[in-house]
Amino acid sequence: AAILWYFRREWAALSVATLRVLRTRRIESDEERRAAFIVVASIPAGVAGVLLESYAESAFRHPAIMASTLMGMGVVLWAVDRWARRDRGLAAMGWGDAVIIGCAQVLALVPGVSRSGATMTAGRALRLDRGSAAVFSFMMSMPITAAAAVFKAPDAWRAEGVTLPLVVGIVAAALSSWLAITVLLRYVARHSFGIFAVYRILLGAVVFALLVARG
Repeated sequence: AAILWYFRREWAALSVATLRVLRTRRIESDEERRAAFIVVASIPAGVAGVLLESYAESAFRHPAIMASTLMGMGVVLWAVDRWARRDRGLAAMGWGDAVIIGCAQVLALVPGVSRSGATMTAGRALRLDRGSAAVFSFMMSMPITAAAAVFKAPDAWRAEGVTLPLVVGIVAAALSSWLAITVLLRYVARHSFGIFAVYRILLGAVVFALLVARG
């Protein structure tokens, strides 16, 4: 419950801080700095998404690549979470941390490398505690998701128009995302990331097995 309260408080504080920065054009408080970190961390993935979109939707989608990244990132996630220190919170983050975590998010363009998995692994490698790594990762998802919606929604509207199923789908996606964040934050507050690593390794093994079975 504590980490959920922290996430909600942090999200509210960062929303206010973002509006304040836009109004004053100055970065002074810790909340304003963290809001700027999220913007900075979102830039690499935004640029890479524009430049590599065609590859992400074609070449990167080979099942063997997906299986390899599933298993590889599972091992990396487990190793980093197992041996990295946990002596830093969000208050200790710097600009370099934001850039590194943002660059890690670029890896999510390759299917099998989840966005949250890549960013939380980077956060843990930078010695953030599990809760802080998870909170910053989920905070980062907001701008990149909003940007994707801005670019993709017009295509859907032109193709189908603003229909009830489209609106319901958007609302359902938002609610399910919030529910997933709530559940995951509750989990990481008490447990390691090991179960996610095991899941990724097993899923990757299943994909490889299907490839072999199909010849």
